[in-house]
Amino acid sequence: GQDPENQLCTDDFAGHWAHNANLSVKAIMGVAGYSEMAHMLGLYDVAEKYAGIAKKMAVKWEEMANESDHYRLAFDRENTWSQKYNMIWDKMWNLNLFPNNVIDKEVSYYLTKQNPYGLPLDSRKEYTKSDWIMWTAAMSSDLETFKKFIDPLY
Repeated sequence: GQDPENQLCTDDFAGHWAHNANLSVKAIMGVAGYSEMAHMLGLYDVAEKYAGIAKKMAVKWEEMANESDHYRLAFDRENTWSQKYNMIWDKMWNLNLFPNNVIDKEVSYYLTKQNPYGLPLDSRKEYTKSDWIMWTAAMSSDLETFKKFIDPLY
């Protein structure tokens, strides 16, 4: 999960790309989710172990995906970007796995990529998916920013 090979992902209609950064986020959140379930079951040693693994994965993710003012679509593809909508779970679960304000940095960058009818899915094409825009909008830190993503859909 840390660095997916040519794996299927929800956005495969856009074409397969190995090293998909958003798919990696999904894997990290899966490990974190396992930790959360273990905690709910009272398996605190298991929860702590997998929370630590998820945190290390998130730190490594930032290093691998960083492109100064945003994060790449794929780890090995410079000058690319994509919606990292799977990060919504880091915010929703209040885990703060991703360091250095990764979510805020991404949201700010996305606002520079808005089109009249919404934020494109990624740097490859102009089309988008309204469900992913909604997840991305929910990553916003305030209502005003949230509306900047929602208004074009509306």
